[in-house]
Amino acid sequence: MFKQFSMHKRGTRGFTLIELLVVIAIIGILSSVVLASLNSAREKSRDARRVSDIKQLQLALELYFDSNGGYPTSLASLAPDYIAVVPTDPSTSDPYSYAALGSGSNCSSYHLGATLEDSGHTALDSDADATAGTVCTGGGTDFDGTVATTYDVKP
Repeated sequence: MFKQFSMHKRGTRGFTLIELLVVIAIIGILSSVVLASLNSAREKSRDARRVSDIKQLQLALELYFDSNGGYPTSLASLAPDYIAVVPTDPSTSDPYSYAALGSGSNCSSYHLGATLEDSGHTALDSDADATAGTVCTGGGTDFDGTVATTYDVKP
């Protein structure tokens, strides 16, 4: 008489809930691995920018010294004549550490640095590792460049 109709056809196949959950878990694990390696690359990129910024500032400071016979008391004095814009730390937007060194208002040296995120960065092998010096009048606050992650330079 009447044929019974079932909701499911016997010939069709689909994914079970367990199969879908396994695939989602695998995708989640793979994405966390990719994000972890991406964060490491971002850290290295920020450190490379810091080292590059310090070298640009060092060049601008030497141009300032050639023109004025001394170093400025602040990095803000460099822009726009010696460098277009004074760079800041890429992760915090804070200025880099700078101290004009000398006696009185005669700034005959400087101490410039940035804190790197990677304590094993190769630039740390060739930096100045300078201790605090005598800051000239208005020359900022000196910092200790012997800290393991501080990349610092002097003239």
